[in-house]
Amino acid sequence: MRILGFSVSMRTFSRICVFLVLGVSAASLITFICGHYCVNFVSSGRGAYPARLRQLVLTRDYSFQFVDHEKRIRGQSKEQRPLCSLRWMVEKDVVLRQYFNFSVPVLMWATDLHPSVWHRLQNHWPPYGWKGLPPNVVNATLTLLKDSSGLLFDRGSLHCVRCAVVGNGGILKGSKQGKAINSHHFVFRVNGAITKGFEEDVGTKTNFYGFTTNTMKNSLLSYQAAGFNKVPQGQDVHYVFIPADIRDYEMLKAGVKGIPVISGVDEGDEPSRYFGHSPALQKFKMLHPDFVTYIKERFLKSPLLESMFPNLYMPSTGALMLMTALHTCDKVSAYGFITKNYQNFSDHYFDKVKQPLVFYANHDMLMESRLWADLHAREVMWLYTRP
Repeated sequence: MRILGFSVSMRTFSRICVFLVLGVSAASLITFICGHYCVNFVSSGRGAYPARLRQLVLTRDYSFQFVDHEKRIRGQSKEQRPLCSLRWMVEKDVVLRQYFNFSVPVLMWATDLHPSVWHRLQNHWPPYGWKGLPPNVVNATLTLLKDSSGLLFDRGSLHCVRCAVVGNGGILKGSKQGKAINSHHFVFRVNGAITKGFEEDVGTKTNFYGFTTNTMKNSLLSYQAAGFNKVPQGQDVHYVFIPADIRDYEMLKAGVKGIPVISGVDEGDEPSRYFGHSPALQKFKMLHPDFVTYIKERFLKSPLLESMFPNLYMPSTGALMLMTALHTCDKVSAYGFITKNYQNFSDHYFDKVKQPLVFYANHDMLMESRLWADLHAREVMWLYTRP
């Protein structure tokens, strides 16, 4: 079926999305009810994608200024950064300096409950703000995020923090990258992060699991047959929520309190099913809407934003986790992300039969692949590739 130039397919819960698409305000309703990941419009492939990062043109300057979040908390000056830090690489590159802004806060925490922050963010829909969200829910959730560091991790005595971000791409099947992935100080994974049975290729270590409530639940349903029966759990695992919907605020709040979700689509759901029993407060993190906006505006301002369904678009979960690592770690390696020869590999490394990668209108995977290639070429990060 084709609707307004897009091919329509159906997955889990897609009936809800299809009926909403036929309505007058389809895009906004789907974003609110289904999140950004259960909508299955296949991109028609039209529209020009910039081939290189240096060809991108900045389209927006922030009208507000940030105090360097990390420096304010740690008191760390530029001279104290490890020489291995990718920030030095960015500072030496005149093009990259136009894009990277390390003062944008990566995470939300209790101090964001400030009238000026609320006034600004209430004008933007999630994941870029709080428009349409009940103030009491946002307030109740952020009040709980009192982790004294306000950072993704405590580097402690680590001089050069090395992070691996592991996507689920089929390029990892047979890669034997497991040991290399495990050798990093911190490992990020997303959505259907299956490790059992694939240890040799993807490793076993998980420190940060990135998701929206919607992508987490859809992954548990869609990839159950492949072995994804629960999200990563363990003493060293932290949960990074992407604030795409009211569901994420409700789930985080319930998870911290150790109680069932009290309202909304997930009412009555037990967070312990996903995060274990009595997890520590420090395990829960949430990306800042300003950070998601910054990534979209500076790095991934896709032509899809000019399509018939602009409200469906946002950077992918993997992209947001990779950019999170690039703004918090010193050295970053990316595994299982889309590359220019993606057609040589299956959609996922855990696919039993090769499945083609399908492009949907809620993400611009081609633009993301070019961004990763550019950052790799400029030595900002290392991207795993193979013929």
